[in-house]
Formats: sequence, C-alpha cells, structure tokens
Amino acid sequence: MPQPTSRSTLPEWNRRQFTTRIGGLAAGLMLPAIAPARILKAADDVGEPEDKLFQISLAQWSLRNHFRGERVPHLDNLQFPAVARSLGFDAVEYLNQFCMDKAGDDAYFQTLAKHAADEGVTSVLMMCDRTGSLGDPDPARRQQAVQDHVPWLNAAAQLGCHAIRVNARSAGSYEEQQKLAADGLHQLCEKADPLGLSVLVENHGGWSSHGRWLVDVMKMVDHPRVGTLPDFGNFRISKASADSPELHYDPYLLLHELMPFAHGVSAKSKDFDASGNETTVDYRRLIDIVLRHNYHGHIGVEFGGGNTARSQFEGAILTRRLLERIRQEKSA
Repeated sequence: MPQPTSRSTLPEWNRRQFTTRIGGLAAGLMLPAIAPARILKAADDVGEPEDKLFQISLAQWSLRNHFRGERVPHLDNLQFPAVARSLGFDAVEYLNQFCMDKAGDDAYFQTLAKHAADEGVTSVLMMCDRTGSLGDPDPARRQQAVQDHVPWLNAAAQLGCHAIRVNARSAGSYEEQQKLAADGLHQLCEKADPLGLSVLVENHGGWSSHGRWLVDVMKMVDHPRVGTLPDFGNFRISKASADSPELHYDPYLLLHELMPFAHGVSAKSKDFDASGNETTVDYRRLIDIVLRHNYHGHIGVEFGGGNTARSQFEGAILTRRLLERIRQEKSA
C-alpha cells in the first residue's frame, strides 16, 4: 500500500519551491494597479489578531483542476493544508469529490487532520456532492441519500470540522420539493447531532437559489443542527427554455434572507478588475449584509474562474486579498 504523502512534499517541487513558484506567477499578472508583491503574499499574511470581523478560509474547489489532475500538476488531498498555508490561508474547506474512494476510511482522515494541525490550519467544513438527493420523492432513495452522507459526517468529525455542506435537491412542485427536502434534511440532522456537527444547505441552483423557498425549508426542518451556507455566486433558479427566460434571484436579497440561518459563508469569485475588485458582484455590499447579521465566522474563498494553474492559484489569492482589504476598511 502506498504510504501517505508527507506534508512537506509537493509534486515536482518542495514547499519552498512551491511558494517561490506562486510568487513568480506575479510577473505574469496583467493588473497594473496592484503591485504583484502585494497580490501574491504567502503564509506570513496569517497570524492576525483574533478579534477580526470575520475569518477567511480556502475552499478546495478553488484549486479543482489540481485535485483532478487536469492539465496542471496534480495535488493530493493530504497536501491541501500545506498548499493553503503557502497561499496565505490558515483555514480550509474540503470537498468530498476529491476523496470519494476514502469514504469510511477513518485512518485517512485522521492523517489529513494531523497534516492540517502540523500546518496550523483549521478544518472548517466538508462539502458533500454526488451523495444522492436528500429530497428524492422516493422514500427509500431519500433514506439512502441520508445514509450516503453519513461517511462524510464521520470524515468531518475526524477532521475537526464544525459542519458538512449539502444540497437540497428534489423533484416535484415548489411545495412538494420543500416538504421532501425538509424531511431528508431532518433525518440527516439527527445523524449529525451525536457528532456535534451542523448540516448546511448552500444556494446551489434550482429552488435552493430561491431565498424564500430555502428559508421556509429551514423552518420546516425545525432542527437546531440545520443551517445555510450562503454563496455569493449561485443565483440561477432555472435555465432558459422555449417557454420561459432564464430565471435568477436577486443576490443581495438572497444573502439577506439566508444570513439569519447561516453557519458559514462562501465567497464565490470569478474575475477581477485592475483594482483587484470582483467584477460580477459587489463584494463590499455583500460583506455589509453579512456583518449586519452579526456573522463573524469563516468566509470561504471559492474561486470559480480560470482553467490554468496560474489563474486558479492567483484567483484564490486575489479573493483573499479583496476580503482582507474589505475587512480592514470596515475595521477602521
């Protein structure tokens, strides 16, 4: 059996070379308004006072091409905490898609937890996909979907996370989907309760991106372990069809509606202008809403743009730097 990869080993380069490589990417940035040395700073950014307005974490999805091994150097899950540190983060959010074959392997996640602890990196949550529909109309398949999430609850517990993120996928009418999703979520919350974990629903397309729909689902679940993970970028309820145009929910209204139930926030980003501001949504307005709801936990960087090694590393760092600038502005 292959031995776990050492936390200090990265493919094709060691940690120092990795950090140097990331810094060297600054030379290719076409962002004249920002000095590259200020954009691409590594782990010495971390270690700020604990009374910050909010914390910042790195979602593994940001570096998806590396964990998939698509056209860029491949990264292993066990290297994620060290990579996050090299990019200036002290907290991480995992994605089960990158370790589906490790479901139920407690020893693996204990090893990953040790790597995170050795790097001084906090494990925040486990994002769960490809685990069935919690709102499946068929009771047996709905119960199976609940059961298929249990290994990821256990993985999150081994890692020291506070929650898992799930999807509220269902079928049927508006009201039917609410009832079905609420039933599946309640069942899963009962599984999560003995582990001290929360079950968070992200606005992830379909009715879950409709603020009032998801708020009512939260109320119907009626369990202290359920909550939301508002995302800054998923607002499409339906695609365009021959009968109707593409339907989107207002992003700022959605965030306002979901924040009372939030146990986390996902800062989706896609592109940046020459001043380092995200171009698809108003980050300052979104952070204002987050803070008005007295949320001071982790905001997870989830860079969704770019298909090259440079753009995914840079996108994660640019998003972090934008959040740090906004945090400093609002702390002044």
